[in-house]
Amino acid sequence: MKILNLLLAITVFFTFSANAQDKLEQDRKAIKSLAGFYKVNFNYGEVTSPDPNYTFSKPYRSHGNEWAEVIVDEPKKIVIQHMLAINDSTVIKHWRQDWTYEDPEIMLYTQDNAWKKVTLSAAEVKGKWTQKVYQVDDSPRYQGYGTWSHVGGRDAWQSETDSPLPRRESTVRKDYNVLNRGSRITITKEGWMFEQDNKKVARTPQGDKLIAVEKGYEEFTKIDPAKFAFAQKWWDSQKTYWADVRDVWADLAKTSTTNFKVQTNVNGKLLYETLFTLGDQSIKEKWTASQNKEKIKSALQPYLAK
Repeated sequence: MKILNLLLAITVFFTFSANAQDKLEQDRKAIKSLAGFYKVNFNYGEVTSPDPNYTFSKPYRSHGNEWAEVIVDEPKKIVIQHMLAINDSTVIKHWRQDWTYEDPEIMLYTQDNAWKKVTLSAAEVKGKWTQKVYQVDDSPRYQGYGTWSHVGGRDAWQSETDSPLPRRESTVRKDYNVLNRGSRITITKEGWMFEQDNKKVARTPQGDKLIAVEKGYEEFTKIDPAKFAFAQKWWDSQKTYWADVRDVWADLAKTSTTNFKVQTNVNGKLLYETLFTLGDQSIKEKWTASQNKEKIKSALQPYLAK
């Protein structure tokens, strides 16, 4: 009987391990399918407010061609870099998403372009993936964690976390300072859908005040890769420099205290403009990795709030 129980326990253990490994591979496949060549439609609109006298903002609609490339593929870390292709001669390095599995380290947005480093428990992150979203200059934007589900052939992930104001409102709105993002990613036959239920919050020492709620839809639909030939050529020349930028940011985050704050504008110069100019100079003058990192770190210092 003891031998039978032992054999049963061993069978259960290996079955559980195999299932967990299968689930991990399903997760990885879903995340990597976010990469590709897409036409993106952006649609946002406010739907409700607790203030009966609130004036709803005009719905936001836009579109563009976006290429998402897997630039790091490790068993428990996948990094996807996005690029906007404006036409046959213009490309903008866009946002980046890092996916990490059962990652206890997370930077939670507080307000005023500041983040708080938090260590999660093993139970909180068990089986979950963290999506770490970064700005065009590779500074932090927001990070949230959740579980990928694969039911009925439908791959989906969701989380809720705070973030800075969206770029479409950061220069025109002063009535709120935190966007609480409810994010859902669903893989579709044509690409993927990034659906959002967002709360616009005014955060003060006295607490949070809800200003309005909006719905957001970003629809990624696969298109002809030929539209991105220039973007691919540009990225091939720039990717080594931007890998060094990521390394410098990672080192700064590790050595910072529990709080991390970034200024986006110093002496009339935007952070992304500074790093993009430095990148062009690096390519032109053929800097080494050590030269890149030295100049990047020096350039970032004025933008890091003390």
